Amino acid sequence: MSRRLRIALVAGEASGDILGAGLMRELKRQYGEVEFIGVGGPLMAAEGLNSYFPMERLAVMGLVEVLGRLPELLARRKRLILSLIEARPDAFIGIDAPDFNLGVELRLRRAGIRTVHYVSPSVWAWRQKRVLKIREACDLMLTLFPFEAQFYVEHGVPVRFVGHPLADTIPLEADRQAARGELELPQDAPVVALMPGSRGGEVARLGGLFLDAAEQLLAERPELRFVLPCASPERRAQLEALLAGRDLPLILLDGRSHTALAACDAVLIASGTATLEALLYKRPMVVAYRLAPLTYRILRHLVKSPYVSLPNLLAQRLLVPELLQDAATPAALAATLLPLLDDGATQTAGFDAIHRTLRQDASCSAATAVLELVGAA
Repeated sequence: MSRRLRIALVAGEASGDILGAGLMRELKRQYGEVEFIGVGGPLMAAEGLNSYFPMERLAVMGLVEVLGRLPELLARRKRLILSLIEARPDAFIGIDAPDFNLGVELRLRRAGIRTVHYVSPSVWAWRQKRVLKIREACDLMLTLFPFEAQFYVEHGVPVRFVGHPLADTIPLEADRQAARGELELPQDAPVVALMPGSRGGEVARLGGLFLDAAEQLLAERPELRFVLPCASPERRAQLEALLAGRDLPLILLDGRSHTALAACDAVLIASGTATLEALLYKRPMVVAYRLAPLTYRILRHLVKSPYVSLPNLLAQRLLVPELLQDAATPAALAATLLPLLDDGATQTAGFDAIHRTLRQDASCSAATAVLELVGAA
């Protein structure tokens, strides 16, 4: 190529580090000589990123934690913006972390640097006026889902739907027999995966509920077996406490959520990213969620989407049952899941169609879009 590209990227957490590394790999493959600067984690560093400071300094969750770190975050963002304006990259790519990255993108775009935001915030669901800032800050939005791209088209934001990396890596047909062998589960017994979330608050609200539902399912189907992946040692300890005094044929797993999904026949699952994984594994599911009552009342008036779960948002119809707040009772969860153990074909046919739509070779598509933006395609 005639010149070396300089691309700046900022990722704020592990999922962004994965996306950033895949994008960097593809940019090098498609273009050749590319210099990478910005902020990222170990995977992006392995692809050649010169990181201005550790990504972990941006990985803050929770309002109290953010407030405590706000002076540092603002100071880091100010220094980062000045450094990038001086470096004059061909493009800046903010990967997720919208509260941090959109402010950076706005300043850089005003300074004449092309800006890309990779992974849409949930602006289509609530606080829709944020799209005005996005339109001002971004030369290009890269979305993982097609319904997001449609939203941006309607609001005049340049956009490219690139697909979801998980849809590229998860096979179109998972090997249930191999997964059961790996987990030492019987091949002939029906298996239900319980996935009450990865955060402590989620497990506190949903863990006991899901275990109560499992007991009701077992009363109807004594041959049932259960698997429950634990996101961390803390979540495992929390779930072990909830299991005390129960007699369930249940295996707790340390991580290995994908293996659990491949092995099971159906899933009782908290609303969140895991529902996309269950969809990609073509496992029938019932989605449940509970929030603190006041939070739920506030969000009910703010959220514009008719659905909360990704499978329904992607299908643009009620493909999977959603049991929220008071509707999420053990009896209701068990009664809704039981028929799916016998026939979940309607759900799984919809899942397969969505999987194929999302399978766009996301890193390749994103890299092509960036190179077109900077005139290097």
